[in-house]
Amino acid sequence: MAQEVSINDLTDALSEGAYLIDVREDWEYQDGHVPNAIHMPLASVPENLEQLPRDKKIWIICQSGGRSMTAANYLEAQGLDAVSVAGGTSGWIAAGKDITFQEQN
Repeated sequence: MAQEVSINDLTDALSEGAYLIDVREDWEYQDGHVPNAIHMPLASVPENLEQLPRDKKIWIICQSGGRSMTAANYLEAQGLDAVSVAGGTSGWIAAGKDITFQEQN
């Protein structure tokens, strides 16, 4: 089972250039996301597997932590290093962190 990490862990990792994917649906992502998060809806993760880095940890965020854990477990099963952000984008916003509305694809 993939590891669950905190919003603070993500904040620290992003300052070091973490690779973050947001697995929410298009409309959720467009409503606001963590800056620099790469949009990859959960259903599209398997078909985008080849695009993901194999040499670094993949941080995954959704709205509250459920879909990101599903994605992280899937990626771990594929041999990638993946973690799920507990609390998701809701937690990020609740912690007073910045969000952006810019497309990142």
